[in-house]
Amino acid sequence: MIPLRDTNPRYTFPIVNYTLITVNVLVFLFQISLGKNFESFIYTFGLVPYRLTEQIQFFDLGLRTFLPVFSSMFMHGGWMHLIGNMLFLHIFGDNVEDRIGHIKYLAFYLLSGIGAAMSQYFINPYSEIPMVGASGAIAGVLGAYIVMFPRAKVLTLVPIFYFIQFVELPAYIFLGIWFFMQMLSGVMMLGIASDAGGVAWWAHIGGFVTGLLLLSIFRKRKIYRSYY
Repeated sequence: MIPLRDTNPRYTFPIVNYTLITVNVLVFLFQISLGKNFESFIYTFGLVPYRLTEQIQFFDLGLRTFLPVFSSMFMHGGWMHLIGNMLFLHIFGDNVEDRIGHIKYLAFYLLSGIGAAMSQYFINPYSEIPMVGASGAIAGVLGAYIVMFPRAKVLTLVPIFYFIQFVELPAYIFLGIWFFMQMLSGVMMLGIASDAGGVAWWAHIGGFVTGLLLLSIFRKRKIYRSYY
C-alpha cells in the first residue's frame, strides 16, 4: 500500500516538516556527490551497532560515539529509500506539527528517531551493518497521527496483481495495517544473522511506540475540533 495524500486539513504552515524534508534531500544529494566515498560516509556517520557497543564498553562516551544516533536519521541508502520516507513524512507530518506546535514537533521527531535507533540497536547490538534513514523518526510521527487523527482518510494506492486500486482508508486502518506488517516482519527477522542487511524493522516498531509514549508529553492541553 502506498499513501498518496490525506484529507486532513491543517491550519498552520508546517515549517519544521518542510525543513526536515529539505535537510534529508540535501544530505542525500551530498552523499551521492561523494562518488566512491559514498559507502565510507555511511559507515562513518551511520549508526553501526557493533561500533557503538565497543565504544560504550571502553567508556568512549564523546561526541563521535553518539553523533551517529542523530546523523543517521538524516541519511539514506538510495533514491527509493529517500522518496518513500519523504512521502510518508510529507503526508502525515504536517498535521502532527499543526497539532502539537513547531518546536515541540522538532523535539518529538528527534526523540522518536533516537527511540527507533535504540530499539534496533538493542535487538542486535553486535551488527556491523550501518543503520541509516529517517523511517524510525517518521514511524514516531505515524504513532502520533493514528492517535490524534484516527478517522482521517488516507488515499491509498493498492496494487492487486496486475491491477491498481485507489482506496480511501481511515488512518487507523492504514496505519494499523502498516504497524502489523512491521511487527510481522520484525518477528520473522529475529535470529537472522547479524551481517544480513535490509530494513530495520525494529527501528520502525520502536519509533512508532516511542511516538505513542511521547504524545502524552507533547500534545497540547487543549480541546480541538476534528474535521475530516
